[in-house]
Amino acid sequence: MGFSLKLTTAGLLMSAAMLCTSVAYAQDTLKIAFVGPRTGALTQYGDMVKEGLDTAIEELNAAGGINGKKIELVVEDDACDPKQGAPTANRVVSAGIGYVVGHVCSGATIAAADIYDEEGVVMITPSATSPALTDDKKRTTIFRTIGRDDQQGPAAVAYIVKHGGKKVAVLHDKQAYGLGVATGVKEGLEKAGIAVALFEGINAGESDYSAIVTKIKSEGVDYIYYGGYHPEFGLIARQARERGVDAKMISDEGTANAELVQIAGPASEGLMMTVPKDFSGDPANAEVVKHFKDAGRDPGGAFQLSAYTAVLAIRDGIAKAGTEDPVKVAEALRTIKVKSPLGEIGFNEKGDLTDFSFVVVKVNKDGSRSEAE
Repeated sequence: MGFSLKLTTAGLLMSAAMLCTSVAYAQDTLKIAFVGPRTGALTQYGDMVKEGLDTAIEELNAAGGINGKKIELVVEDDACDPKQGAPTANRVVSAGIGYVVGHVCSGATIAAADIYDEEGVVMITPSATSPALTDDKKRTTIFRTIGRDDQQGPAAVAYIVKHGGKKVAVLHDKQAYGLGVATGVKEGLEKAGIAVALFEGINAGESDYSAIVTKIKSEGVDYIYYGGYHPEFGLIARQARERGVDAKMISDEGTANAELVQIAGPASEGLMMTVPKDFSGDPANAEVVKHFKDAGRDPGGAFQLSAYTAVLAIRDGIAKAGTEDPVKVAEALRTIKVKSPLGEIGFNEKGDLTDFSFVVVKVNKDGSRSEAE
């Protein structure tokens, strides 16, 4: 009798678990969460991602949705703060959502990744580039539709080498993303035989970087590389120029923000950064670009098309798997090619793209950006 009772209890528990799963993935709509900065200094990066998501979802819903279901976007704000990565991930999981596009910043993305992976939620980040996301441990439901820092770092190094850099100061904001890409640049420069005169972190959020500028000036460097985000890069550039530092300055895609020009002022002219290749000018993307522009959105930013592509990957993964079960969709994603505005993309075993290109762009006098020669 006791043995039979245990079996019955186990059976009830299993039935309840199956029912919960059925409820989570058998809804009238397919919910996709967007988690990223909706508040704080880095909100504009969240805006870029949301523009891509909104455009893709509008197009797919007009065509019947995914698997015959309309897509519903659920938005969560993590302010690009690593401390908020886990709490926002838990809210997504508690809501029974199986798919996430985000997070946006590497620190918050890494903080959330284990939760999604353990709970069987597919997360595709269109913007978090830190290699640690996919290198530090094997995660089966984590993907990205952007390249890694160890792909964009070499683009900066190659530019400095090509243009005769001799002595470089490498700065970073001590955070996962900034430190990671700066470390890669430092190592790449040293391997190329270029002297790294200074490798130092600054405190993000401060307003006075005169101390580090003084150090840079005393070293007489011809290039300054900065790993981090636009608020600090803009201030360092402005204060460096005010103190007579004429070194060329280059950074990462985290500084590719319209507010950089406002922060740096006249010092913004000539600033460079590595960014994903702009696919908005590709004739094959004319229809997608028109949809962006008709909706008053910019298709040419750093993350719009990678976010758009993340939605297409979810659609194609569900089609390949023949189910909305995120774990099975994650398995399917590693076996398919997705036709997207970024070209035909595929994912490796880690969840990284099998190929991705970064280019160096510069800020022009009028605040626009163009590819650096």
